[in-house]
Amino acid sequence: MEETRKKIRKTKRKPLKILLVIVLILIAFIGYKGIKTYYKLQNATQGEAIHSSMRKQEIKNTQPFSILFLGIENYATKGAGGRTDTIILATVNPKDKTIQKMSIPRDTYVEIPDQNRKSKINGAYNSGLQSTVNTVENFLHVPIDYYVTVDFGGFKNIVDEIGGIDVDVPFDFWQYTDTKPRYKVYFKKGKQHLNGTEALAYARMRKRDPRGDFGREERQQQAMLAIIDKLKSPETLFKIDNYASVFSKNVKTNMSLSQGLYLFNDMKGANPTKNITTLKLDGKDDYINKIYYYMPDQTSVNNITSSLRNHLELDKLPSNSIESK
Repeated sequence: MEETRKKIRKTKRKPLKILLVIVLILIAFIGYKGIKTYYKLQNATQGEAIHSSMRKQEIKNTQPFSILFLGIENYATKGAGGRTDTIILATVNPKDKTIQKMSIPRDTYVEIPDQNRKSKINGAYNSGLQSTVNTVENFLHVPIDYYVTVDFGGFKNIVDEIGGIDVDVPFDFWQYTDTKPRYKVYFKKGKQHLNGTEALAYARMRKRDPRGDFGREERQQQAMLAIIDKLKSPETLFKIDNYASVFSKNVKTNMSLSQGLYLFNDMKGANPTKNITTLKLDGKDDYINKIYYYMPDQTSVNNITSSLRNHLELDKLPSNSIESK
């Protein structure tokens, strides 16, 4: 009888031992992945240093901050110099977990301080990253604390690595790829799964969009949110070191790893309808010497400046300090 009880106890212990082994393996696996991920992501956070002429003190953990997202078009120059094809400015308030974001059309007519001239804002990057930072600060009168840059090749690599993205195509259109030989990609209204090359074509098209740059900006933001949505899936855990490797090669930022992870966690839980506010820059189309420019409306610029500064908990500027120069 006693021998039978011992056998039963041993039989009960076996599942527990197996479960314990599985848990230990998972912990070791997660730890191994975490270490690999940490060192790979360190490369992404070793971007060029920038300085803000409007931020005098170091930002504290709970203090609102701004991030400038830049999509770099440099395939024509083989990676040297280039222009900013996408410019998105976001302000993050950690206290209430809210985000304000706005896209600046690449053809926006602004003063470029480092070039002593007025031109399209995307040309500021010709003088370097700091020049773009200075130009945006001069234009909107808000400090730029952090930046994230990714070039076209990097965008495609990231989308391919995560297995593509799902988007809701707003209308039928086509767009040439940037690959050689170039070919047309056709997009049909409704849900569509895109690989890296297709996603880049989807995000870049503007000539066949009735809303021009603004329609394109919405598709770019849609693609960004689709990437974030894919990264927050449970499957991410098992491929996180692979993702980190791709991000480290294609993304550059001056944010620390802890700041970047905090932002990711904040954004992945954000409700787009409640936590994220999109600001639109009003303006009009115009031509100077037969060259197209987007002329920003000064009242719209002032309103955006006030909204961003308020979100960053900065003092309100005197009305005469944000008038067009």
